[in-house]
Amino acid sequence: MDLLRFSTAGSVDDGKSTLIGRLLHDTASICVDQYAAVVQASRSLGEDEVNLALVTDGLRAEREQKITIDVAHRYFRTARRRFIIADTPGHVQYTRNMVTGASTADLIVVVMDATRGLLTQTRRHAFLASLLGIPQMVLAVNKMDLVGYAQEPYDRIVTEFAAFANKLTIRNVSCVPVCARIGDNIVERSTRMPWYQGGPLLHLLETASAGARANTIDFRFPVQMVIRPGASFRGYAGTIASGTVSTGEEVMVLPSRLTTRIKSIAAADGATDAAAAGRAVVVTITDEIDVSRGDMLVRPGNIPDAASAVDAYLCWMDAEPLAVDKTYLLAHTTRRVQAMVTNLAYQIDVDTLHRRPAATLGMNEIGRATVVTAAPLFIDSYRLNGTTGSFVLVDPQSNATVAAGMIRGRASAASTAAAGEPAGNAPLALEPQPADRRRRAVVWLTGLSGSGKTTIARLAQARLLAETERTVLLDGDELRQGLCRDLGFSAEDRAENVRRAAEVARLFLLHGADIVLCTFISPYRRDRDYVRSLFPPETFIEVFIKADIATCRARDPKGLYARADAGGLPQFTGISDPYEEPTHAALTLDTTLLSAEAAAAVLHDFLRQQLSRRVR
Repeated sequence: MDLLRFSTAGSVDDGKSTLIGRLLHDTASICVDQYAAVVQASRSLGEDEVNLALVTDGLRAEREQKITIDVAHRYFRTARRRFIIADTPGHVQYTRNMVTGASTADLIVVVMDATRGLLTQTRRHAFLASLLGIPQMVLAVNKMDLVGYAQEPYDRIVTEFAAFANKLTIRNVSCVPVCARIGDNIVERSTRMPWYQGGPLLHLLETASAGARANTIDFRFPVQMVIRPGASFRGYAGTIASGTVSTGEEVMVLPSRLTTRIKSIAAADGATDAAAAGRAVVVTITDEIDVSRGDMLVRPGNIPDAASAVDAYLCWMDAEPLAVDKTYLLAHTTRRVQAMVTNLAYQIDVDTLHRRPAATLGMNEIGRATVVTAAPLFIDSYRLNGTTGSFVLVDPQSNATVAAGMIRGRASAASTAAAGEPAGNAPLALEPQPADRRRRAVVWLTGLSGSGKTTIARLAQARLLAETERTVLLDGDELRQGLCRDLGFSAEDRAENVRRAAEVARLFLLHGADIVLCTFISPYRRDRDYVRSLFPPETFIEVFIKADIATCRARDPKGLYARADAGGLPQFTGISDPYEEPTHAALTLDTTLLSAEAAAAVLHDFLRQQLSRRVR
């Protein structure tokens, strides 16, 4: 039998717990002693009839206040399918509990009171279900007995909800009129509503797609623990987040990017030749590679993004509001890293789904933000992979979970600004300089591969060092071999490469360098403008090393143009990818006319002139 995980949602007193209790009762899924306890609890609360909501509302506070507070999970089965139910609270104060309970659901049952219609909290929960990527929804219009089982109130609610649901990403929506207290259209079709031609709720649950959210393609295995009982065995334990793996398969270890093969797979029931998503296993590999907790095994041809800044939706769960630029602990798969929310793009109004500016997020509020981490995360979009696409933020002082995050993708501060959203980044602070000290500068040399950037920068550096100028050269090729070796050459990866380089340049200036010469192709203006925005205006100097494609192709010092022409470099600037020339470079050096030595001399003299002015 397959397994369907589903959750409930809706406002307070719409009847979610009663509906689940009725479903369990009418499918004979309540144990005799449990039902007896519910009967006794109903009597002690003065109820005239058995209150089936008490099947899931087990906390004393829930029974006294007659509201659901905690998430209750229940298991039952029918002749056709197994089910796991998450009965989630409807009160706005416990929205965070709803997010937790619904996060793994294949389907969500949105319960509405036929006498009250679509409420704010119902909209909130439906929006959260969409945000969580739940692919299927059932709208259960409850308490039909209170409207005389009439069709008109039901149709009105369905029409109103459909108008709201059209703004969401959930497209598979079914509707059913029910009376949970009595059992109409829960397990059997109701004779009181002959105008309804569909099946009861149980039929909709039994025919829904199970495992609709499972990612069976992208193999992701976050390493939770290294098992080393003796010198002869080293295994790596964890739960397969997605995809499948078999013995003998080639895998890559992230972040080292070293490849090896799966030697063995062991599960709780013994050795196996293959394992799939959701299974806890211990794997061994054929090569002696350093693998630690927080690393991830993937297929070499199917690698997640490695990102130190992610674009994500945040659901804030703490009474203490979000503090932008405060250091939090981010938990993602088995990795734990320090992180900051550097940019809150907007908050989402759950009633209208409109975006509005916000400086912070309060409890149960939802917004889109940029989260920057101290070490790269191996991410997928949340809609593709719920495990590698989600994270939680923890306050390091209180150890409380303060937010749940759903990753949209890698964040590019440059593209965020280009899209018209607030970048939220002030120029990077540099420590005050003595009044008699000359200006410091980040000199950004941009141009095509083979234009002469690095050669000119090295010659200029030698001249500056001879004059005791503390000059550092930051070369793009060298960063690609170390700090940025996890990045490719897509537009997003190039933006991240530039961002990291800017941070390194800033650190050089903070720790005593006078001039940082940066040589990066950096083909996109938006990325270079992003770096410019990070520094005080007088500190950033853009230099365009100009050379046409024919000249660069003729030089081809690394043989890259030849490889690109042969199809070996599919994302090569100037051939298959564009290069956007600077529009406001401080200096342009045309190396089709100038030798490298002459260009370096011009650059040296220009910098001496620009930096000779004293800091005021």
